Amino acid sequence: MSEDSSALLSRLQQLQCHFTWDLDLDVDLETLSIRLQIDIDFHQRQLEGESCTYSLLAYVRHLKDQREEALSLLNQSEETIRERYGDESEKRLIVTYGDMAWLKYHAGDFAQSQSYCQRVEDILVKYPTGSSGSFLPEVYGEQGWAYFKVSRSSISKAIDCFRKALEVQPHDVEWNTCYAVVLFCGEQWVLENLQEDEESQAIKQLRFALEINPNNAALQCSLGAKLAAYKKYEEAESLVKKALENDPDNPHIIRHSGKYLRHQNRLDEAIVVFERGLKRGDQLSSFNYQLALCYKQKIIAERRRRFSNREEVRKWRRICISHLEESVKRKRPFVLAWAELALLCAEAGDMSRAEEAFQKCLETLPEVEEEKDCQTIHQRCGDFLHYHKKNEAQAIAHYTKGLLIPQKKYNWRQCAKKLKQIADRRLAKNRGDGEALALLGQVARAEGDRRRAAFFYEKALNCDKDNEDYLSALCELRLELQGSSSD
Repeated sequence: MSEDSSALLSRLQQLQCHFTWDLDLDVDLETLSIRLQIDIDFHQRQLEGESCTYSLLAYVRHLKDQREEALSLLNQSEETIRERYGDESEKRLIVTYGDMAWLKYHAGDFAQSQSYCQRVEDILVKYPTGSSGSFLPEVYGEQGWAYFKVSRSSISKAIDCFRKALEVQPHDVEWNTCYAVVLFCGEQWVLENLQEDEESQAIKQLRFALEINPNNAALQCSLGAKLAAYKKYEEAESLVKKALENDPDNPHIIRHSGKYLRHQNRLDEAIVVFERGLKRGDQLSSFNYQLALCYKQKIIAERRRRFSNREEVRKWRRICISHLEESVKRKRPFVLAWAELALLCAEAGDMSRAEEAFQKCLETLPEVEEEKDCQTIHQRCGDFLHYHKKNEAQAIAHYTKGLLIPQKKYNWRQCAKKLKQIADRRLAKNRGDGEALALLGQVARAEGDRRRAAFFYEKALNCDKDNEDYLSALCELRLELQGSSSD
C-alpha cells in the first residue's frame, strides 16, 4: 500500500458511516435488500427513517458487489436529503458522504474518495459536537436506524443512539418516530411488572411521536397493537382503523393490523387483510404464515364446538398446510412454520411429510435467536413427539427445554402443563416413579414454588437414592430456602 493510499485509508476509518460501524447482520443480504426497498417505497410519506434507508441499502448493495446500484442509491440519498431539509441538509449528509468516500475508495477512485472525506471534515468543522467522542444527532439517528434494520440483537444499540439524538433534538419528527418504532419492536410484551394504569415506555413514546406526527399510519397501527396488549381495546380499535384508512397498501400496516385482528379473534377480517398483502407480492412468507395461523385458530374454534364440522376442519387444515408450505419455500430458515407444518401434516395423516418438516425444524433450531420463538418450537416439537410419534422421553426433553426458558407466557404454561400431565399419569401407575416426581419438582421450581419443588425432589431421591441430579437440585433448593428464611 502506497503512502498516499495508507493516509487515505486512515482518514476513511475516522468517518462515521455504514462502512465503519459495527453492523452485525443477522439476516441474509437479499432479504435485507427487499425489506429496505419496501421501506423506501412506503416510508417516504411516513417520515420513518427515509433519509437513512437509501444509504443503508447502498451499503447492502456494496456487500453484494453491486457498486453501480450502490452509487445510484447514494446519489438518491443526497438528492432526497437536499429536497427535504434544504438549508439544514449538510449535517444530514455526513453519513451519505462517508459512504460515498468508502465506495469510491473500493472502486479505486482515490481522488473522489479524498474529495468526499474533505466534505465530511468541512461539515464537522462547521458544526462541531463539542466533544471528540460524540456525534451530531443526525449521525446518531442514522446509526440507530442502521442497527435496528440489520439485526434484532442490536436493538439496544439502536435505542441508545436515538436517545442521544433526542437529547439534542427532543422534538425532531424523524428521530421521535424512529425511536417509537424501535421501542415497539424491541420491547417485550411483558405486563406482569406493570400496574393496570401504567403504560410501557414504547406506548409513551408512540403517543408523543403521534402528537408531532399525527397522520403516521405506522405509529397509529403500532400504538393500537400495543394498547390491545394492555386491554385498552376501544382506543386500539380506533387507531388500527385510522391506520388502515391512511395507508391500506403498506405491508407494515397490513402485517400489524392483520395481527391485531387475529389476536382479537376476528379471523375473517384478518384473512381479508393478509390476502390483500399477498396480492401486493411483498413479504409473502410473513403473510402466508399469518394466514396459516388464522386458519389454525379456525380449526381450534371449530373443534371446541359441541357438534364440530369435520369437513370444515379438513378444508381449513388443507389451506393452513398450503400457506405453511409457501412460507417455508419463500423464507429459509422459518423454524416456526416448519414446527406448525409438522404438527398439521401429522394430524392429516401424512407422517412422511410430518417427519420431513420435523427434521427441518430441528436442523434450523440452533439459528433461532428469540427466546419466545425457541420456547414455541420446543413446545410444538414436544407435542409432535408426544402425540404423534409416541416418544415420551424426547417429548419430555423438549417440554423441559421450553420450561427452562424464562418467558412465562402461553407456550411456557403449555410445557409446564404437559410435563405435569405426563408425571401424574405415570404416578397413577407407579407411585414410586422417581423420574415423574422429579418432573413435578422441576415444574414447581420453574413456577417459583421452591418449598413444593424440594418436597418432590426429596420423594424422587427416596425412590432413586443414588441419583446425583436429584440430590444436586435438592441441595440447591434447600440453600435457597435457607437464604430466603434468613432474610
